Amino acid sequence: MTEYIFKESLISDDIQRELPQGYKLRPLAKDDFKKGVIQCLEQLSVTGEVNEENFIERFERMKTVGGYYIIVIESDEKKVVAIGTLFVEMKFIRGCGKAGHIEDIVVHDSQRGKNFGKRIIEQLKDIGKKVECYKIILDCNEKNVPFYRKCGLETKDLQMTYYYDKETKNQN
Repeated sequence: MTEYIFKESLISDDIQRELPQGYKLRPLAKDDFKKGVIQCLEQLSVTGEVNEENFIERFERMKTVGGYYIIVIESDEKKVVAIGTLFVEMKFIRGCGKAGHIEDIVVHDSQRGKNFGKRIIEQLKDIGKKVECYKIILDCNEKNVPFYRKCGLETKDLQMTYYYDKETKNQN
């Protein structure tokens, strides 16, 4: 039986139906390392050295801690072709509310033009609503703002960043 990072019941049937035939939207699975999840993420940013053991350890930790909703789109060839993350932050403000942070949205180059990025964002927003986030935050490069606006997000405030490793500061 496949082990997922969160309950599969949080995946919207309506959004799943919007995908082309042969593709499945689902939670990240413990065996996704073998399905190319790291190669997909490398198209977004520097992943560093991640082997299968590292992947499984991180998967287990995220699942134990909770609040990580990582979704993938898998092709009929059993390869991960798109990925996105919603991290839920517990707050003291807003009556001990929750804020969702969308991170690491990537669609494999070979799969662009199929609206997978849009479907990933829709699904993460849907999960955020289901787990009762009062807002969703997404930081992005300025060149990606038009895409995220099409997904219903709006520009608000300004992001500040501090990198501990100065060598990676220009690498997402």
